[in-house]
Amino acid sequence: MTDSINSAIIEAGRQQVRAEAEALLDVLDQIDDRFVRVASLLQSMTGKVVLTGAGTSGFIARRSAHLFSVSGTPAFFLSAGDALHGSMGAVEADDVMFALSKGGSSSEINDLVARVQSVGTTVVAITAKGDSPLGQLADITIELRNYPSADPGNLLAMGSTLAHSTWLDALAVVLMRARAVSWERVHFTHPGGAVGLLASLPEQLDEIEIPPYVDERPARAATSHESS
Repeated sequence: MTDSINSAIIEAGRQQVRAEAEALLDVLDQIDDRFVRVASLLQSMTGKVVLTGAGTSGFIARRSAHLFSVSGTPAFFLSAGDALHGSMGAVEADDVMFALSKGGSSSEINDLVARVQSVGTTVVAITAKGDSPLGQLADITIELRNYPSADPGNLLAMGSTLAHSTWLDALAVVLMRARAVSWERVHFTHPGGAVGLLASLPEQLDEIEIPPYVDERPARAATSHESS
């Protein structure tokens, strides 16, 4: 009896891992021209990368901000709740904000997006619903299709947030290669832990060229905030 119970538990765990792995693999053919456009935007920008999200998406945004920064693209995480209580003052016109939201209907995220856009910030949405309020608001919308079997009940955002994280990981690595960020630089900014103790570093990643960014957005009308 115990062996059969253990086997059932093991299989249940493997089933979830299998579903999440399939959700990540589903991202492969969604790395397309939109990915190139966002890479071009970040390569040409003069400001910072700001990542925001609520709930599980917020944790993914925080993780991605760290990995962007350590791989050579300055970034920080901004809590949408804190932003609406004054912290959005750190976001400027030459910054790019990534707003992560599976459903694209989080009111605090969408309010923040609309407000930073009013000062000129470019917003990239990563969502499973391109026709959501967030998808419609953003300057560039990355719609990564939903993979229901990886999100238990299609409510717990497990596989979907991992997919969003993977897309951002790929972007961070492409930018690192385009900027020829050395492992010496990474090592300097990461002196703690096992990385800081390394006596030798890997070979440099092959460089890659990113095309110049072409802003295809229509000109925004000035808001009362901008004209005041």
